[in-house]
Amino acid sequence: MPTPTKGHRLGAGPAHERLMLANLATSLFEHDRITTTEAKAKRLRPLAERLITFAKRGDLHARRQVMTVVRDKDVVHKLFAEIGPKFAERPGGYTRIVKIGPRKGDNAPMAVIELVEALTAAQSAVKEGERARGTKSAPRKAATKRTAEIAEDAKAESPTAASVAEAAAESQVVIAADDVEADEAEADVDETAEADDAEVHEADVDDA
Repeated sequence: MPTPTKGHRLGAGPAHERLMLANLATSLFEHDRITTTEAKAKRLRPLAERLITFAKRGDLHARRQVMTVVRDKDVVHKLFAEIGPKFAERPGGYTRIVKIGPRKGDNAPMAVIELVEALTAAQSAVKEGERARGTKSAPRKAATKRTAEIAEDAKAESPTAASVAEAAAESQVVIAADDVEADEAEADVDETAEADDAEVHEADVDDA
């Protein structure tokens, strides 16, 4: 009997292991999440993600490749019609494993393996922009008036609260200054454009 390439063998032999993983993958795609042992979940994850990658391709050859593992045609249809398009914008990591503690009886470590949520349209746009720029940028959050008021009220309670209030106020002032500078820059651009238009008009009048 051949030695498995990774981890312990599941079941009585290689054929039993293949059938067991195929049944687990079928149940995962049918119910979106299943509860099993940690060992089975870790062995199932690469197989499930490989099948989802086939579903993202969506061609006939990919469907036949999946049919060699998942024999239920209804599950295969769901995989290609729903699950594959849902992860069209995700480059990988379609499943998640969450440990839930030991099982009663044999104390085997249990886990839940489930399909993750698809990226929203906004997250997809951010990912595309990051790929185009080759950088990653975190959105800047401005301090709201309510945050500043709460920090001011907490100033008298402790030095830590006072420092937090000062930081919030400084960030709000900096952001307000940035907004003023941006408005001034836009006003300068508008004035320059108007002056250029006036000069062009005067030149046209002189030529006439």
